[in-house]
Amino acid sequence: MGRPRTPIGTFGIIATRPQPNGNHVARARYRDWDGSNRLVQATGPSRAAAERKLKQKLAERSLYQPGFNGMSADSSFLELVTYWLEDMEIEDRLSRTTRNLYERDMRTLVVPAFKDLTLREIGVARCDYFLKQLARRSYSRAKHARVVLRLALALAVRHEILPRNPMDHVSRLHRKKTIPEAFTIGEVQEIRAAIKAWESRRILAGPRPDRQLGQIVEVMLGTSARIGEVLAIRLQDLDLDSPIPTARIAGTIISRKGEPTHRQDHPKTDRSVRRVALPSFALHAIRSRLLRSGDVDPGALLFSTRVGTPRTTNNIRRLLRDVMDEAGIENVTPHRFRRTVATVVNDAQGALLASELLGHTDPRITMQHYIQRNETVNPVTAEHLERAFGKAG
Repeated sequence: MGRPRTPIGTFGIIATRPQPNGNHVARARYRDWDGSNRLVQATGPSRAAAERKLKQKLAERSLYQPGFNGMSADSSFLELVTYWLEDMEIEDRLSRTTRNLYERDMRTLVVPAFKDLTLREIGVARCDYFLKQLARRSYSRAKHARVVLRLALALAVRHEILPRNPMDHVSRLHRKKTIPEAFTIGEVQEIRAAIKAWESRRILAGPRPDRQLGQIVEVMLGTSARIGEVLAIRLQDLDLDSPIPTARIAGTIISRKGEPTHRQDHPKTDRSVRRVALPSFALHAIRSRLLRSGDVDPGALLFSTRVGTPRTTNNIRRLLRDVMDEAGIENVTPHRFRRTVATVVNDAQGALLASELLGHTDPRITMQHYIQRNETVNPVTAEHLERAFGKAG
């Protein structure tokens, strides 16, 4: 029978030897988590100092165990990034768009700051400092960096490469409060007039505008849908002849690098699929579009290019910006129409209905990011106060 092996996580006799330069080197055999015995050493100005440093090093080493993947706390951060991206592909839980965004955020925001570090060197203080410095330049970038850094380090914890996630203890990011901006009714009318003038302008050469821009804006105002959701509406999603005409918001347009623009079969989230009643102005825009296109295929997109392919959201944003610049109107974006609709519905019926219309699962999201606060308090308060405190006689 062979000699019994030392338990994993323990070390043998410490041997200390003086060096010509006056320092001392302490060495010991340590049985790592993979079962292999490795020589670990530390240097100090005296025998006792070298042995103290070695014991501290061995104690820290016992906190980390290499995973089945061959990685350990001494692996580089770049190795973890590669492993994390591969794990997302294998798990296949996130959409391709989200995975691409995560990879972009990791490579552009996080990797430049951590690329020369081992996982053992990434602690709470370093992560906290990194996020605070990034937040000074951009809260949004810091928020995105925090998400991907937390996810990658969480994978290292789950796969027993690290004992804890330092991101669990970083301080919260604080964002300056901003008030969501919505259009006034007068501004909406100016935008409509500018688009109508642009679509009706005299064209000396090339095809005339097909009036899709104005119709898209009307549908955004009539449904609160995101620009990608509006461009993804199919003929089969429309019910125009029922007593209450509706449009079903059940997809969005996706444009990824290296892939053709295509329709995704659900909106931003699976839970935001909804059927929206159409006001008359949106219904008129849709009927005008159908009359002009002549499409009858249920699977055809309501708004498309001249050859029937999906229009990109960036194309509509750019076109809207160009038309507004020509008209001298500033700060017009598709998302601001969505905030405008939320504000109007909130003022009339409250945040719960506005949240339902926008496809949000939590009304607090609608209140915080989409509804422009009305600073005017209901004047009925003056009547109550007059009755309570007004002078008699």
